[in-house]
Amino acid sequence: MKRPTILVLGAGYGGLSTVVNLQKIVGTDEADIILVNKNDYHYESTWLHEASAGTLRPDQVRYDVKDVINSSKVNFVKATVDGIDVNAKKVTTSAGEYTYDYLVIGLGFEGETFGIPGLDKYALSIANVNAARQIRDHIEYQFATWSTEEVQDDTRLTIVVGGAGFSGIEFLGELGNRIPELCKEYDVPKEKIRVVCVEAAPMVLPGFDPELVEYAVRQLEAKGIEFSIGTPVVEATPEGVKIKKGEEEFEFITAGTVVWAAGVRGNRLIESSGIENMRARVKVEKDMRAPGFPDVFIVGDCALMINEETNRPYPPTAQIAMQQAVTIAKNIVALIKGNDTEEFVPSLKGTVCSLGEHDAIGDVMGRKLTGTKASIMKKVIDNRALFMIGGIPLVLKKGKFTL
Repeated sequence: MKRPTILVLGAGYGGLSTVVNLQKIVGTDEADIILVNKNDYHYESTWLHEASAGTLRPDQVRYDVKDVINSSKVNFVKATVDGIDVNAKKVTTSAGEYTYDYLVIGLGFEGETFGIPGLDKYALSIANVNAARQIRDHIEYQFATWSTEEVQDDTRLTIVVGGAGFSGIEFLGELGNRIPELCKEYDVPKEKIRVVCVEAAPMVLPGFDPELVEYAVRQLEAKGIEFSIGTPVVEATPEGVKIKKGEEEFEFITAGTVVWAAGVRGNRLIESSGIENMRARVKVEKDMRAPGFPDVFIVGDCALMINEETNRPYPPTAQIAMQQAVTIAKNIVALIKGNDTEEFVPSLKGTVCSLGEHDAIGDVMGRKLTGTKASIMKKVIDNRALFMIGGIPLVLKKGKFTL
C-alpha cells in the first residue's frame, strides 16, 4: 500500500516543530514527510528585534534546518511556495508541484500596513533575517553619514517606531542599549538622537498588566525613548511620517529611519488557497484542521483560535505555535491509523517582554516579574524553545547564557 505523503509548508516555529514531532513518532515506512521552506535555515522570529537593533548578529538568530531534522525520515526542499490549491490537493513551488495526503500550512506572518499610504515603500519592517539586517545597516548608515556631513542634518538621527505592541517595545528596548554604542562609535552627541514610538491605540502593550506596562514605559523613557500614544500614522513619505493628534490636528515627524512594527497578518497565499480566512488567517477547528478540509492543518501565525474565556483570539506566539505543532503531529498520525483526533488545548505559561539584554517585564504563572529576574526568565524561555526543537546540542550552539 502506498505510503501517505505529509507535506509541511514553512520552517518557522510551527512548521519546523511539526516536522520534529512527526519524525519522532512516524516510522520510516509509515509516511513520506516533505518540508518546504524558502531558506535552508530557521530563524528565531522572537529574536529579530535584537538583530534589527544590532545587539545580535543576524547569523546568531538562525540555524540550519538540516541540523534538526532526520534526513532519513524527512525530505527537505529549499523552495518558495507559489500557490496552494486545497481543492486539487496540490501545492506549486519554485521546485515544482507537490501533491499530498496531509498538508500542514505554517507559512508565517506578513506585515500589515492597514492601507496607510507610503508605509510599504518608506518604512522598514522587522519581517525576517534579511529585513533585520537592512534595518541595522540603515541605522548605522544614518549615523555614519551624519558624522561625515559638512552641514549635518540632525533629522537623520531621528528614528520613528510605529507600534507599541510586543515587537515595537522589544525593539525599542534594544535600541535604547545600542544607541549609546553607536554614538561612541561615530562620535555623535547623545542629545542629537531622537527615538519616537507612535501608537494608534490608547495604550502601550495592550492586554499586559498595567503595573508592568508602567514599569516598561518608565524604563524606556529613561533611555530617551519618547511615546506618542493614541496618535495613528496616516501617511509615510521619504522624509518621515504624518501622525494624527486630534480631530483636525496633525504633526509631521521628519525622520531618517521609520520602522513599522504595528501589525501582522497571515501569509497572503492563504487568501487564494480555497480556505475560508480573515486577513489570511484561518479560524481552525478544535483539532487544528481547516474548516471543510479534513486533510489540511494550519499552524502558527496563519491559525486563528478564539480564547472562549475572553472571546478574543489567542495571540500568535511562538509558545502557542510549538504547542499546536505537538497536537498536529499526533493528529496526523491518528488519521493515518484511522483513529480520532484530539482537541488542541493551549497551556499558557505566561508572557515575558524584553526591554533590553538585562531588563524585561513578565507575567509568569501568575507572578509579576521585572528587571533582571524577568530578563533571566526570558532567556530560559528562549533556550527552552531551542531545546524543544534541537535538544541540548542546539541549546549549546545557539542558547543565551549571559545574565
